[in-house]
Amino acid sequence: MSSSTPLNRAADSLKRATSALGGKLRSLRGTGVDAGKRPVRPGKPGKSSSLHPAAVWAEAAGTAGQFLSPAWNNVRGVWLKFVWPVLAVVSLLGWVVLAAAIGLWWAGQAWGWQEAKSAAMVAFLLFVLAIAFIVGRSAYGVVLDLARTRVAVGDDAVGSIAVSNVSTRPLLPASLELPVGANTAVFHLPRMKPAQVHEDLFTIPTARRAVIVVGPVRSVRADPLHLLRRRVMWTEPVDLYVHPRTVSLGSSAAGFIRDLEGMPTTELSSADVSFHALRDYVPGDDRRHIHWKTTARTNKLMVRQFEETRRAHLAIALSINTDEYDSEPEFEMAISVAASIGRQAISEQRDLDVLTQKGPLRCETGRNLLDDATRIVGAPMRKTAVDLARNLSDAVPNASVVFFVVGSHVTATQLRTCAASVPPGVRSLAVRVQPGAAPSRANIADLTVLTVGDLDDLAIVLRKAAA
Repeated sequence: MSSSTPLNRAADSLKRATSALGGKLRSLRGTGVDAGKRPVRPGKPGKSSSLHPAAVWAEAAGTAGQFLSPAWNNVRGVWLKFVWPVLAVVSLLGWVVLAAAIGLWWAGQAWGWQEAKSAAMVAFLLFVLAIAFIVGRSAYGVVLDLARTRVAVGDDAVGSIAVSNVSTRPLLPASLELPVGANTAVFHLPRMKPAQVHEDLFTIPTARRAVIVVGPVRSVRADPLHLLRRRVMWTEPVDLYVHPRTVSLGSSAAGFIRDLEGMPTTELSSADVSFHALRDYVPGDDRRHIHWKTTARTNKLMVRQFEETRRAHLAIALSINTDEYDSEPEFEMAISVAASIGRQAISEQRDLDVLTQKGPLRCETGRNLLDDATRIVGAPMRKTAVDLARNLSDAVPNASVVFFVVGSHVTATQLRTCAASVPPGVRSLAVRVQPGAAPSRANIADLTVLTVGDLDDLAIVLRKAAA
């Protein structure tokens, strides 16, 4: 072996480091210092002493890794590009038959069993014949078309697969596989003449909220025994969003956010749209706000004073702590409630923020809101609805209306604590989801608590809150 190989260079580095260690130990013996009892000074973090044997091995390993890393990357690249695609063609049954053939041939050679050798030769012959079924190049033009990539829970997603023969020769029958989430649909293609088009329709039922990956469409060529299976990808995967079910609330149901001028506050301002009172002129006041009639009557400068107003800004705190919900349907209803209120606010062009324990949702459009709501995954966690309410007050300080959407396990004491975190002057409402309960309204201090037993009752309880 040449001395220029990476392993030899790593070995040379190890020898040099060992020789250096031996020289230092010999110099210590010459000075009468016992290396085993020499006090060790604490080194810097992450840096070992040069006298410690671990430093020698670390230096040698680093040198070897420096030369072996490129070689390993090259081997890995060749494996993934050339070797693995070939091995992946063999099915599980194929590997079993191949292993049995090798075992039978070895047994026949060891004990002279001609029957075992004959069975091994038959198995190898089956493999050779299977290769003839998968070789060759298919020329398909495949188009995967989903009529809608966003549907609501309960609506069927309809799509089609159009396959055309783009070659100049007929194509043998084959199969197409369409992965849909964790399942796979199989479509059988007939013998196709050049330029012939074959189309299949399919329907995807949507029983629950999810993001379903549809595709990629792949053709499968296999032998009759399915020892070998060759797959070719023809399309890219498509995300199908199954949005949570939402209901229309109507403008009357959201009367508390209809005011175009915003909601008045107790803060006074020298310039706004809501007139409050008159006061004496102070140097620096805008002269445009001087009330001249009162000034003439009182013989002193008087200026208008206004109440600060704010544009309706809706904030929704959706708890995704599953410990606060009695069941999965209750949790899904809470997501639908938050999505319905948020969608109504967006349709009325109100400022909106939706916050969960895992962060905010996008609220630029109703589509973004529903997409993010579809990706919500609930889990037991330490952060409760109370923690979420405190984060909301910091994240959305300019909110004029705050909604807390919670489960049936959230107590009245916790709701009172949530309301205490809301700044004064901000209207706060809690929507408590409890499937099967009658729609009702109650008050806890300044907090309005709305109980929703069915999603269709949401508009009713919001009208009660707006009354």
